[in-house]
Amino acid sequence: MANMLDLDQLRTFVAIADSGSFTKAADSVHKTQSAVSMQMRRLEERIGKPIFGRDGRSAKLTEQGERLLGYARRMVRLSDETMAAFDDEELSGRVRLGTPDDYADRFLPEILARFSRSNPRVEVTVVCEPTIQLIEALRAGELDLGIITNTKDTPTAEIVRQEPLLWVASGHHRLEEEEVLPLALGRDTCCWRRTALESLSATNRKYRLLYASNNSTALSAAVLAGLAISVQPESALRPGMRVLSEAEGFPRLAPCEIGLLRAPNRPTNAIVDALAEHIVSSLDNLSMRAAAE
Repeated sequence: MANMLDLDQLRTFVAIADSGSFTKAADSVHKTQSAVSMQMRRLEERIGKPIFGRDGRSAKLTEQGERLLGYARRMVRLSDETMAAFDDEELSGRVRLGTPDDYADRFLPEILARFSRSNPRVEVTVVCEPTIQLIEALRAGELDLGIITNTKDTPTAEIVRQEPLLWVASGHHRLEEEEVLPLALGRDTCCWRRTALESLSATNRKYRLLYASNNSTALSAAVLAGLAISVQPESALRPGMRVLSEAEGFPRLAPCEIGLLRAPNRPTNAIVDALAEHIVSSLDNLSMRAAAE
């Protein structure tokens, strides 16, 4: 019994990690700063490891603190989901979410599973379109939330995930050795396509665009068949793909930023807020799992 973790302490710990401050966390969990500090001392005693750096009131996590954070997030979410399942006043209604198809394939299974468990009476409508079309739909009020690729040309979005953008080829072919590189990229509105072509032009590397599609599955098929080279975010890598490095003549690309965008000028909506929270926590949890692997 002495080793049991206190859920309230874990909730406070997550609030500190998210806000980066004991003071801000105290406000969000409705406690005094001294109470928050006491909770963290007791949590460290239970863990038997230091979870914060020892420079005053720093909220910087130690290596053990980072390790604990993943478990703490899962325990707090599971507690919230359990209480929501027995809440007679649970949310009901409809929310409209837009996302490019590659993000839908990689991220939606966890997002929707978690959201549905917490909000079983909410209907989620999902629209899969390229980022530029999702932005237009959000402006027109046709969507409530959009998971988009953030660029300098997109509206200000909350960045919820960042990962490397990589050159990829088939693991069984050596297309990078060809004098003229065969490419499979998005349509002409795709920011990754522009990034890839501009970087090749800057290095005077010859290329020819063989396949163009907004469908990530089609582009991956061309890569896996050994027909073309493409660019993919790290989380999109599939078995059979091989990453091409700077040593092989492929310039480093700017990282992929995934943003969460809300429909502008819309009143606060509890359902939209709930889904947004699940998106942020799910993508953050995915990032931690990827780092651990």
